[in-house]
This record gives sequence, structure tokens and C-alpha cells, in this order.
Amino acid sequence: MSSYFKSSCYILLLSLFTGLSLAAPKSHEAAVVSASPQASAAGLSILKQGGNAFDAAVAVAATLAVTEPYHTGLGGGGFWLLHTEKNKQDIFVDARETAAAAASAEMYSTQTSKASLDGPLSAAIPGEPLSLVLIAKNYGRLPLSTDLKPAIDWAEKGFVVDQRYQRMLEKRLSVLQSSPEASAIFLRDNQIPALGTRIIQKNLAQTLQLLADKGAPGFYQGPLAQSMVDAVRANGGLWTLADLAHYQIKFRKPLIGYYHGIKIVTVGPPSAGGLALLTMLNILSDYPLSSLPRSQRIHYAVEAMRFAFYDRFLYLGDPDFVAVPVKFLLSKAHTQAIQKNIFKDRATPSKNLVNAQVETSPNTSDFSILDRQGNRVSATITINNLFGSGFVAGNSGVLLNDEMDDFTTAINQPNLFGVSGSKANIIAPGKRPLSSMAPTFLISKDKVAILGSTGGSKIPTAILWAVLAFADHQPVNTWVSLKRIHHQYLPDQISYEKNALSPADKAALLKQGYTLKLSPDVGNMQAILWNTRTGEVSAASDPRGEGAAMVF
Repeated sequence: MSSYFKSSCYILLLSLFTGLSLAAPKSHEAAVVSASPQASAAGLSILKQGGNAFDAAVAVAATLAVTEPYHTGLGGGGFWLLHTEKNKQDIFVDARETAAAAASAEMYSTQTSKASLDGPLSAAIPGEPLSLVLIAKNYGRLPLSTDLKPAIDWAEKGFVVDQRYQRMLEKRLSVLQSSPEASAIFLRDNQIPALGTRIIQKNLAQTLQLLADKGAPGFYQGPLAQSMVDAVRANGGLWTLADLAHYQIKFRKPLIGYYHGIKIVTVGPPSAGGLALLTMLNILSDYPLSSLPRSQRIHYAVEAMRFAFYDRFLYLGDPDFVAVPVKFLLSKAHTQAIQKNIFKDRATPSKNLVNAQVETSPNTSDFSILDRQGNRVSATITINNLFGSGFVAGNSGVLLNDEMDDFTTAINQPNLFGVSGSKANIIAPGKRPLSSMAPTFLISKDKVAILGSTGGSKIPTAILWAVLAFADHQPVNTWVSLKRIHHQYLPDQISYEKNALSPADKAALLKQGYTLKLSPDVGNMQAILWNTRTGEVSAASDPRGEGAAMVF
């Protein structure tokens, strides 16, 4: 391999405007793909009314807040990756939740083990409502009231209980039963509703309408804010009116890198997912993956995952509180140092290294949008655990997140998912917890991909496999349906979905010293592929979920 080619493979932290020279775009269709058919239809309806991708994104996110209450909502937050085609700008919108001013590193030391997961003490200050307002205002074409109308309609008329909804409720039933407001909305007679029951959310519709009418002050100030704070504090939480009023969205520069001629645009800290993705691709750049036996390709990919998650533990936290050495982590020198520690024929033991802090909740939602002007959005939004904290704040209809569990709640003590934390991610007032969410764009000479996934700590590894499939010129439906293989450094094991490994793969990996563990299917990827040379647009929703891909 020539020195020029090798150097071009390394991922660098570049400016917003560094980019590939794309083929001149031809007229193309628009596309919306999300985890909810209702949300995808909402986005499509906004495009048909003359809205752009950003208007559609607001409609999709707000509708998901209504129809996927187990995954996302106004009481949560997320990361948005935007591309404005007119000025060729990529924007990372950080709407991650923040710890209340009264939060502290020791706040859970005298609490029960579930205090960071259940009830209002587990809730950070939501970012979702403000992100909807600012994205519509700064980038959309239509009034916020128009963008939010599909969600308001769904909240008023309700969605129908299906088996998926029942399965989600089974896992968090006792928590929802402990909140009278939540029980009244999501349960029937304090139990799981029958199939076909309609879940109507009148209070949430009123909150969405208040947001549409008054913008951010409608949610973060005034009577609604007071009622939420009163409810939170009456039940042991820490929120104040000042916490809500002072919440801010962060507009950050995306991380930009390259892998074999493909430009990757993704999100940086406080996302650990985007940095992990670029680190893994950096490590793999010098291996001839396409010519290797499948088990050897898996071996190198798993080792890249291992070292990327080790970096996460050592260095990552909220960049407003912790100096994250992004340039160093993506440097050629750091990559080469890692590569020297990867063996060709055996696994690298993790037992001598420190526990990694990774959040593993799969309960997020993501969507991808492309409009006919070439504007695009990839977003991942969440309330963390299924149905978040299980607590509805007052008469708002808003189900609060339990994102405080994504912080390190006790140094080197395992959290709910059996992983331990580091000082970089310790709780502090106003701080944002680490996340694995990684909405991403891929750009080659004649193709653009928009993708994201759910799956907690498995998000960056799911997207890694999709990037490798994109590099191999596989169609978009292949990326989302690939059987996934994951390693997160600790526990030191390969987690794999059913049929992801053949008997020969298993034998080869066991011989190399790996421990293998079959895991349930995790993740829900939504992806769009735009051929800028032909104008063809294709989209796919992950078969693991019940989403919908719509091309218009």
C-alpha cells in the first residue's frame, strides 16, 4: 500500500467545510424512514406541504414522542446531525439532557440501587422540546405549529395497543404503576391494556400545543414548568424552575473523517458513539478486510471495537467539563500504537485493563430524512430506559427520562448493566452524561447515506458494520438487516445475534481465544441511500423493529 493511500485512510478532525467532490446531483426523490409508521407518515405529510427535511424531522420526532412512549418523548433528549445543502454545512445539535443544579457525585450513595433508574430523582433536564423549537426556527420553512400538528393529532386521537407495546410494558409495569399519572395514561385498571386499546394523551396534546403556540417558554417557563417542578420535587426529585429556564442546546461541530475514500460525518462528545465509530474505522483502514477470510475480518473488527471502548473509558465525558483529546484519539500515531497491540492470530485479553463505562440501554429511537433539495437529517433521540423513569410530571403528560443512570453514579461500581464508571463521566450540576448515540452521514464520489441506530453501547458497532457494507457497495436494505457482532471491551466477550456466526466462524474465534455469547437482536437502524449520479433514492427500516421507509 502506498504511503499516500495509507495516509488518506486515517481519520482526521477536519473543519466543517472539508468535503469530497460529489457528482453533480440529479433530480431525486425525498425519503423519510423512522421506527414508527405514524412518524414516517407525519414527516412525509410535512414534505408534501412544502416543508423541508428539518420541518419533517420536527414532525417525526414529535410524533415519535406520542407513538413510541417507551423509547422517546418530550421528557428526553438526543443528538441531531443536520446538513444544509444550500451552504454545504453540517451541524451537530446536542440536545442531551443535563443534571439539575442540585445534582452531585454522591447523590445516589444513600439511595436504593434503582434510584438512578426509577422515579423523578433519575430524571435529567429534558432537551427535546427546545431542540424541536430551534430546529424549526433556524432551519425549517414552515411554522412550528404546522410541524407539530401531526403529533398533536395523534396524541388527541390516540394510537392502538399492539403486541410490541404490551411487551415493552411487561418490562416496566411496576414502575409505571407507581406513578398515578403514568398509570392513567399508559395502563388500564393499573394493568397492561388489551390489544386494540387506544392510548389517548390529551395532556400531552395540550403540552405540544403550548409548545407550538409559545415556543420554548411554553415548556421551560410558566405554569406548565411550575407544575412539572412541583410534581418532581413532591416525589423526591431535584428540579427547580431555574434548571428548566437555564437549559441550553449546544450547537457543536461534527466529527469528520475518511475511510477508503468515504467521508464520514458524525457526532462528537458528549457522544462516545461517533468517536468510537471513527476510531474503529481508523484502526481497520490498513487491513485488507475484503480479501480476508470472514473469521479474520471479524477478529480485526472486534479488536477495533475493544480498543475504541477502552479509549471511551479513559478519556470521554461532557466536553464542557472534561478536556477530551479528540485530535490525539484520531491521530495516526495513536492508531498505529493500537494496531501494534492487535495480534493477527489471537484475541487481546481485556483482563489487565480498567473497566469501561458504557451505557447499554437499547431504548432509543432514530430516524433519517432526505428532502428534494438535498437537505438531510439523521437523529437519535431517547428517554433512556423503557418508558424512561416511569414518572409523568404533573398534568403535562410528559414521561420523564432516567438519563442520570448514564452518568457514573459510583466509581468502579457496576451499574444496572454490570459495567463500572470513570471520573470523566461523574455527575456534576449542568453536566451531560455520555451517550453512544451516533447519527451519521456517509459521502462517496456519487453516493450519500443517512443512517443511525438504536442499541445503547451497540450503536457504534452496528453503524460500523453498515459503513463496511456501504464500502462494499451493498444495498441499503443489507445494512439495516445485517446480523450484528459486538464487543465493548468489558465484559470480555463477543456478543452476537442468532445466525451472525457460522459454525466455522465460531470455531476459528474460539481457537483465537474469544468467549462467545449469543444475545437477543438489539438495535433498530433507519437508513437512506441517495445516488447523486443517477438521482435514485432508496430507504430501509430495520426488520428488527416495526418502522416504515417512505420515498416521495
